[in-house]
Amino acid sequence: MTDFNIHFIDEHDILHKRVLLRVDFNVSLHDNLTIADDARIQQGLPTIKYLLEKGNKLILVSHLDRPEKRDPKLSLKPVVARLQEYLDGFTVKLVDDFLIEPKETFSAQKENEILVLENIRFYAEEKKNDPEFAKKLAELADVYVNDAFGVCHRTDTSVVGVAALIPSYGGLLLKKEIEMISSVIAKPQKPLVAIIGGAKISGKIKFIGRLLELADYLLVGGGLANNFIAAQGFEIGKSLVEYEEIENARRILYMAAQKNTAVVLPSDVVIGEPDNSKEGGEIKKVDEVPQDGYILDIGPETQARFGAIIAKAKTIIWNGPVGLFENPAFGRGTDFIYYAITQNKDAVSVIGGGETLAAVSKKEYLEKITHISTGGGAMLEFIEQGTLPGFEALNNG
Repeated sequence: MTDFNIHFIDEHDILHKRVLLRVDFNVSLHDNLTIADDARIQQGLPTIKYLLEKGNKLILVSHLDRPEKRDPKLSLKPVVARLQEYLDGFTVKLVDDFLIEPKETFSAQKENEILVLENIRFYAEEKKNDPEFAKKLAELADVYVNDAFGVCHRTDTSVVGVAALIPSYGGLLLKKEIEMISSVIAKPQKPLVAIIGGAKISGKIKFIGRLLELADYLLVGGGLANNFIAAQGFEIGKSLVEYEEIENARRILYMAAQKNTAVVLPSDVVIGEPDNSKEGGEIKKVDEVPQDGYILDIGPETQARFGAIIAKAKTIIWNGPVGLFENPAFGRGTDFIYYAITQNKDAVSVIGGGETLAAVSKKEYLEKITHISTGGGAMLEFIEQGTLPGFEALNNG
């Protein structure tokens, strides 16, 4: 399947074991602390159910957001409640602090009981890959399973530390992520069209460099595109831009020319006020942006150009919205990209990134996307580097 020597749970008999299962249930929450989107929980269910069917006792580990210390607003209580809804016939219990919990909680765990450790980032040792903390986690179980692709680019204790101490496996979601993303970077059908957006270019320089080696077309939108527009000498007004990255944008354009990759930039844009959802903005050519203007979306001419290229793609990689999609007035470009991808029945399509998923999560035709990755940073780094720390920790070579 891949060059990774990872043992996956469906390739081995894991029966009647105590399993420490690392999941990524880092869901988005509303202000009233209810779950806004539980897609990550749903995507973790096949591994949970598979292990339960084999008579295993599960202890789930996840983080939620980035707490500096214990914070009741970032408790996994809503996640436990939602899991309970999906797992009929099982009791899902939150373990407030596994370090001080009576040992009987774990030793007396029943087969129809699922234990969920409280937000693992409540412990400072998690981010430090602390060996003692890893040992305490490993002592809870017979085997470790990593099904949290979204954090495999981290070197956290629950991602890499535990894997070295007890027999370790990859879950079904991890296997699917590796297979799908490997296929588009190892032997992609051509032409390969990469669409990249989002607010900033700084975190994506290496990713873009890797895409230049893979892609036939690189379509650029979002705040990221402003760097390229500025690099070509055009006025961008008050638009979001990282001036220190403009030289990198020029370098990328030069590299693309060397590799015969067509970088397609916006030719027209939507100018408006970021907080104004009523006016809808006005369309300007890129050489007509006023000094006090904000570029907030790609224009209709750019949509048409992007759409024609997406329509002939055989492989599509998309990361990052192409406008300020949170304001519906400036989400039309991102919506257009999404629907253009779903209309291409011949292409293998992989999309990822937190903002991208937020932009499409409630849309129709999601089943027409070949693979929606649960990892934003993990997907970028996997494509950049070809491996991730979480994979290496599971390597049984």
